[in-house]
Amino acid sequence: MLPFEFVVVGKPVSHQSNNKVLLRQWQETVRTAAVAAWPQEQAPSTEPCLLVVVYFFGRLPAYLDNDNLLKPIQDALNGLVYEDDRQVTDTAIRRTSIEVQFRFRSGRYSALLMQTIRSETEFVYVRVEDAPSHEELL
Repeated sequence: MLPFEFVVVGKPVSHQSNNKVLLRQWQETVRTAAVAAWPQEQAPSTEPCLLVVVYFFGRLPAYLDNDNLLKPIQDALNGLVYEDDRQVTDTAIRRTSIEVQFRFRSGRYSALLMQTIRSETEFVYVRVEDAPSHEELL
């Protein structure tokens, strides 16, 4: 069932947060959003995956390390989108202001992403797809 995408409205919580209750709530929020978008009765992928995470932040710059942004999201998708997060062999992480004037290339964007950007609300976009061939070096 890959590629698969969903959005989570709001500000993400860092994996390094001292507030473990808040971190657990964030992971549950991510999981709930993923469950709502994941096809019912669809088994988790057993193949290597590429995980794309883009945090669209508001006025204040995002002072959140990419690895600390990724880990709670990656963990929240365990057993739902993929059997185990060890299957995530590739990642793409970006933080960008929601206030940027975006350009969308025909056929090269997600309708979900475009619609959510237009809402001008802070959010995290998540996409999981098949991992690229590892026979080709970067």
